[in-house]
Amino acid sequence: MTSEGPVMKIGIIGAGNIGGNLTRRLSALGHDVSVANSRGPQTLTALEKETGARPVAVGEAARGAEVVVITVPLKAVADLPSGVLDGAADGVAVIDTGNYYPRSRDGRIAGIEDEGLTESRWTERQVGHAVVKAFNGTYAADILDRHRPAGDQDRLALPVASDDEAAKAKVRALIDELGFDTVDAGGLDDSWRQQPGTPVYGLREGVEAVTKALAEASPERTPEFRG
Repeated sequence: MTSEGPVMKIGIIGAGNIGGNLTRRLSALGHDVSVANSRGPQTLTALEKETGARPVAVGEAARGAEVVVITVPLKAVADLPSGVLDGAADGVAVIDTGNYYPRSRDGRIAGIEDEGLTESRWTERQVGHAVVKAFNGTYAADILDRHRPAGDQDRLALPVASDDEAAKAKVRALIDELGFDTVDAGGLDDSWRQQPGTPVYGLREGVEAVTKALAEASPERTPEFRG
């Protein structure tokens, strides 16, 4: 399968479940993919052999990239190298797939708890660049197994939030190419509507149900997602 749109240079930071499967699908679509993780490119040789994606150091993943995916544990975002997005293409779209799990993984993050920042707004501050929140409530296996052609009645929809309308449009087009519909979930200050514990989080439905779930979300963070 090859890309229906223009071939893009894409950098993926994080090679876990989501990052690994995005590497697989985006490479299969014909995009030029570089992938990095915290343990170094030498640990990604199997993924390279499987997909043809280039393993690189974290600090090199964004070089020349038109799209960068940050898909690391939220607590690890603050430890990314300074200037991690330096050298990216002009107008780069930065996708944040992250979620805040204070009790099971991330510990307490003051900016989220005390300032009331949405998770992606906090991430944006750490990386110093506008981000697009997407894939945060998506099952990793669905990226490989549940993609469908446009118009298919079983096509799933993903919410996408950002303040950068051009970047949001680029990401929505890429998600469409990956085989999913999208719903515009507003700006980053609205992205609490798709955080963990909300009706849309993990929802495997189409545009209508996703739109309804976003509308029904409460801004009150549920106890299990408070630090």
